Amino acid sequence: MPTTHQPWPVADFHCDVLCKMMLNSGLDFNHPELDVTGKRLEAGGVKLQTFAIYIPAEAGNPGMDHVARQIQIFQERIAAPKGGLKTLLWREEAERVARSDSREIWGMLSLEGVDGLEGNPFYADLCFALGVRLIGLTWNFANWAADGVLERRNAALTNKGRELVQRCNELGMLLDVSHLSERGFWEVMEQSARPPVASHSNAAAVFPHPRNLNDEQIKALIIRNGRIGLTFVPMFLQEKGSPPMDRLLNHLEHICALGGAEHIMFGSDFDGIQEHVIGLEHPGCYPALTELLLKYYPEELVKRWLFGSAISYLQANLPKKQN
Repeated sequence: MPTTHQPWPVADFHCDVLCKMMLNSGLDFNHPELDVTGKRLEAGGVKLQTFAIYIPAEAGNPGMDHVARQIQIFQERIAAPKGGLKTLLWREEAERVARSDSREIWGMLSLEGVDGLEGNPFYADLCFALGVRLIGLTWNFANWAADGVLERRNAALTNKGRELVQRCNELGMLLDVSHLSERGFWEVMEQSARPPVASHSNAAAVFPHPRNLNDEQIKALIIRNGRIGLTFVPMFLQEKGSPPMDRLLNHLEHICALGGAEHIMFGSDFDGIQEHVIGLEHPGCYPALTELLLKYYPEELVKRWLFGSAISYLQANLPKKQN
């Protein structure tokens, strides 16, 4: 079983460790206050971890300096040589990750909300040049580009938000629809040149949290051949407290029933949560999730959900390296 052998490969499409390290400069990448550490990624078999750039309210007015600071933290303290992680930028590298049987760990940068781009769609060019490959337009509320899912007016994209999507299309930047208002979701689905992902969302039909996706949204992502990253946020699984790990299976089953077995991955939201799913407190716990999944599903499906689905998406949709 996975706990007695080398852990199976895992790709995790969302964590918030960069935000924590920005707010507390004393945290290194193996500090016990972090959920995600280099040692835990290795213990859990995580071959690819996406690191979100998120600017919390306590950081002050969001600006490009916050974005640059978190990119710097990733480059200087998490990526090789100090942190040891290789940086995933190009389709050719995704192909290397997919076929490699080595113990290399890769990191990819995402932007969770474009508040820090200061209303300038062309700051996306700078982010792309600095290694960002996935952008979500909003967090939960409105900004200059779009409304978030908790914004009561439920507006779609602004004119500048549409400019940003177009610029992402031109750059090869991937788009993330987690956190978007429903109207914004549908507009991005229509305008994005590449299949979007929902990096960390569950199924609203199973548990009706605003951040979970309704059936029509899930089916739209399936039709576009996008991906849905099931997340370990307790409040997306039950009303209060720490849920058991098997609560995730209801969401997984529901997405499969909608035709999404080929489109499921994981986006833990580690370091973005205060409470945890019981038994899934950090990336080192992925072998326990593997064991749970193997009780109900064949190995081929479990391997796809843990790793194959995410990496095949990147193989198909990341830009090719320009020589």
